[in-house]
Amino acid sequence: MSIIGKVVGAILGLILFHNPVGLLIGALLGHFYDNAVTRLRPPSMGQGFIEPLFAFAGALSKADGRVSETEIAATEALMARLRLDAVQRRTAIERFTRGKQPGFDAGLAIADLKAWCHGRRDLAFIVLDLLLDLVHADGALAQAKLGLVRKLCWALGVSDHELAALSAMKGYAAGPGARPGPGWGAGAGPRPPPPRPSEVDPYAVLGIERGAADRDIKNAYRRLMSQHHPDKLGDVPDELKQRAEERAREINAAYERIKAERGFK
Repeated sequence: MSIIGKVVGAILGLILFHNPVGLLIGALLGHFYDNAVTRLRPPSMGQGFIEPLFAFAGALSKADGRVSETEIAATEALMARLRLDAVQRRTAIERFTRGKQPGFDAGLAIADLKAWCHGRRDLAFIVLDLLLDLVHADGALAQAKLGLVRKLCWALGVSDHELAALSAMKGYAAGPGARPGPGWGAGAGPRPPPPRPSEVDPYAVLGIERGAADRDIKNAYRRLMSQHHPDKLGDVPDELKQRAEERAREINAAYERIKAERGFK
């Protein structure tokens, strides 16, 4: 936690007001500054992110009773997606192994992921986007897996509707018994092409019902574009920025389809 703002604020408050009250006011303003800097600082993909992410991945894979070959393949693909070096890869494997052990408290990994996100919803969506292929690796979504994913969503401030919308963008249905869209290569056969825009329900992408009012549709579109804007991500691997750009295009395409269907501007 940064204290630079607090210290500088306290000194300036004492200089300006020449009393303890000024010192306290300056320290309080510095506290707000430190919080703002922390929230705006580009995220790091270091140990503070890799360790809880793969520990949660291990717990998620084991949630339905066994870790399958397709889940291992999905985890390998996740390591490749994050471009982990040899040291990071060893750490990821160790944490995944720990996460799948009986008695592992997934709540600890969830708390660490929540801390990494700093309350930023764009970072929360990164975490979920990375995990969705693992969530759906085995096809039918087990209730135990779904329950664990919902605990993570609740901690990150992401609703079921938003999870469903993010899943729809990747070609997955979000409920129990859903079948996956795109799959992984190793252990899961060739990866099919992602669904074409015409095959994805545009209302599901925006996370709204088909009977929603035009104004609600516009508000949902603006909210999603703000949450998924790639320019907010900071220093993250290019693949993640590209995925954010893809999400933004998918949101735009869904909105344009709904506008064309309804005839509003």
